[in-house]
Amino acid sequence: MKAILALEDGTWFEGRSFTGAGNAGGEAIFNTGMTGYQEVLTDPSYAGQMVCMTYPLVGNYGVNLEDVESSRVWVEAFIVKECCKVPSNWRSKMSLPDYLKEHGVMGIEGIDTRALTRHIRLHGAQRAIISTDDVTPEELVERAKGLPSMDGQNLAERVAPKEPYTWVDGAPRTVSIAADGTYDWPGNGPKVVVYDFGVKWNILRLLAAQGLDLLVVPPHFTAQQVDAVKPHAVFLSNGPGDPATLGDVIGTVTTLANNYPLAGICLGHQILGQALGGTTYKLKFGHHGVNHPVKDLTTGRIEISSQNHGFCVDMEGVEDIEVTHINLNDNTLEGFRHTTKPILAIQHHPEAGPGPHDSQYFFPRFRELVRTHAGV
Repeated sequence: MKAILALEDGTWFEGRSFTGAGNAGGEAIFNTGMTGYQEVLTDPSYAGQMVCMTYPLVGNYGVNLEDVESSRVWVEAFIVKECCKVPSNWRSKMSLPDYLKEHGVMGIEGIDTRALTRHIRLHGAQRAIISTDDVTPEELVERAKGLPSMDGQNLAERVAPKEPYTWVDGAPRTVSIAADGTYDWPGNGPKVVVYDFGVKWNILRLLAAQGLDLLVVPPHFTAQQVDAVKPHAVFLSNGPGDPATLGDVIGTVTTLANNYPLAGICLGHQILGQALGGTTYKLKFGHHGVNHPVKDLTTGRIEISSQNHGFCVDMEGVEDIEVTHINLNDNTLEGFRHTTKPILAIQHHPEAGPGPHDSQYFFPRFRELVRTHAGV
C-alpha cells in the first residue's frame, strides 16, 4: 500500500505501508542502532516522534516477550528501508509488522532512509506526516506544518503513571499509600523514590539489582509526599518532551535537592540541571542510537553509550557544579555532579536496552552515594 512521508519543509518521500492504511504525525528523527528496534519502539522517551532506523534491514529477529522497556509501543510511526516479514530467531513470538499492528502503530518501508537521515542531519529534526490517503504530498506538508513543535510540549504527563507502584520480581506492581501519606516499604534495602517521567524498565531492573527498595511515583508527587514516605534517596527517570515545560516538577526537585541524595538519567538529568540553576536547549537533530562516544572526565575512560535525547543542558556559570561527562561527537554535556550536595546525573542511558553496557557503573555509583550520605 502506497504511503507518503511529508516533512514540514516541503520534502517528501514515497514508500509502502507494511501495517495497512492509516495516518501518523510527529517529529521525524533517526536512530543509528543496528539492532534493538523492540527496545526503541517501547521506550516512552520516543513519544511524539516517528523514528527512522538507519540500518537498512529491520525486523529479521522478530519480537519477543522479554525485550520490552514498557508495556506498549510509544513511537508515533516506524520508518525503515526494508522490513523483514518472516523473522528467524528462537526467541521470536511474532513479526515486526504484526507487533506494530497489534499496537496500532504505522510502519513504512521502501523509502531512501539514507537520504532522509542526511536531510535531517542537514536541516534538523522536523514535524512530519505519514499517510496512505489519496492526497497530494503538498497537502500532507501543510498538515505537517500544523503539528505542534517538540519545543514547548509536555509529553512526560502523557506517558507517566497516574498512581505510585513498586517493582517486584521484574515487573511493576500497584501499591497503596496510607491516608496520612505514609508507606509500608516491603523490602529491607535502602528506600528510593523513583520519579517516573517515562521510565525504561531496565532502569528499574538495575536499581533493584543494587538491592534498593523502590517506590515509583508520578510527576505530580510533591516534595511533601516524598517526605511522608521517608525515603533515603530520590531518583529521576528518563522521559519525552521539552524539559522546560516541567516547571512544577523542577520546583519540587529544587526542594528535594536540599534534603536527599539525588540522581537522574536523561530527562531526569535535564530536570536536575534546571533545578540547580542551569538551562536547556534543543539540539538540531538529537542523539539517538547505541554508538555515541562519551568521556568520563573523572576517570579519563571513553565509553560507547546508548542515547536518546533531543534536548541538552547548559550549566555554564552555575556554581558548585563539576562536569563529569562530555559527548565526544559534539562536546555537549553528558553528566555532572554537585560539589557540595549528594547529586549526580548523566544525559546518556547507562541501562542500555538497547546498547552497550559500558556505562552501567552509574548504578553502583548511585548506590555508593546513598550509602555514604544516608548511611544505609
